[in-house]
Amino acid sequence: MFRISHFMHELKAPTAVGPARKPPGPVVIWNLVRRCNLTCKHCYSISADKDFTGELTTDEVFGVMDDLKAFKVPALILSGGEPLLRPDIFDIGRRAKQLRFYTALSTNGTLIDEAMTARIAQADFDYVGISLDGLAATHDKFRRKEGAFDASLAALRRCRDTGLKVGVRFTLTRDNYGDLPALLQLVEDEGIDRFYLSHLNYAGRGNKNRRDDAHHLMTREAMELLFDTCWRHAQECRRSEFTTGNNDADGAWLLLWVRRHAPRLELHLKMKLMQWGGNASGVNVANIDNLGNVHPDTMWWHHSLGNVRERPFSAIWQDRSDPLMAGLKSSPRPVGGRCARCVHFPICGGNTRVRAQQLTGDPWAEDPGCYLTEEEILQ
Repeated sequence: MFRISHFMHELKAPTAVGPARKPPGPVVIWNLVRRCNLTCKHCYSISADKDFTGELTTDEVFGVMDDLKAFKVPALILSGGEPLLRPDIFDIGRRAKQLRFYTALSTNGTLIDEAMTARIAQADFDYVGISLDGLAATHDKFRRKEGAFDASLAALRRCRDTGLKVGVRFTLTRDNYGDLPALLQLVEDEGIDRFYLSHLNYAGRGNKNRRDDAHHLMTREAMELLFDTCWRHAQECRRSEFTTGNNDADGAWLLLWVRRHAPRLELHLKMKLMQWGGNASGVNVANIDNLGNVHPDTMWWHHSLGNVRERPFSAIWQDRSDPLMAGLKSSPRPVGGRCARCVHFPICGGNTRVRAQQLTGDPWAEDPGCYLTEEEILQ
């Protein structure tokens, strides 16, 4: 995850550059259930509104959580499918909070009525992320359900009014790029403090809809808008948080943005971005799916590192016998093509390896999702 707001505040009030980030354990994104009441066109888990056999039981989930805690995992992001369709989701949430994990809930929001809002608040989740794919017409088309936008927006308002930390999650594609300015304005008008933009990754249903990925020019323009908006909020001392995911070229693009807008701070920001280090799949980010399979992140469902029913997560995560994990944990990673000759490699870390693997079969090929020009990767 790329925390734009953090770096914008660095421009306002620079702080000392420290060592590279080394969290005690990875953030775990946990797809607890595959069932979902929607069939979104960009779904990486290819969920459906039916029960899937073989999912971890409550006791199994609790056992895994004990191992994660001992392994010093700092945060759990509880996802799906639609996690609110799992009958024990609040038992799991309470257990996570008892173990003092930072605990987030990732939901489509359509099931969050007043009663559900009260249960979410009682479970004391640290953050609730609700997806909007644009304004009403666009969102409903993506979610394949009329009225989905209104339901999700109502959920955001209920969570906000209850005092929960809530944010909007948005996946950028060519088909919803035009809605981004209005969506950012909506988020501001509604007093929603957090906005997360996910670049479309080639996984699950997103892989089947690769042709819908935003053109590189659109991606650049979207990021420019996000940077400009975030910088304005920073200058106005707003509490808002802007983050992105699934394209670590965002860090290099921010450096080039600063080169144009605040060149005297370019060197400082560059050092801070190198401290961040870019893509963390297989290192600081992990995924467990509904069956207990462990993956380098949520977009690697086609590549299992092992199953928590057979080996503890802690053992699986430290095992470098898998060639993919060995490469992801290497420093530097063994990337090729334009990624290998890019001067911004220390910032982005080679970007998202799954796109290269899906397109070429080689996880170490250049990332086709990088939107920097040939001139920019050499500057």
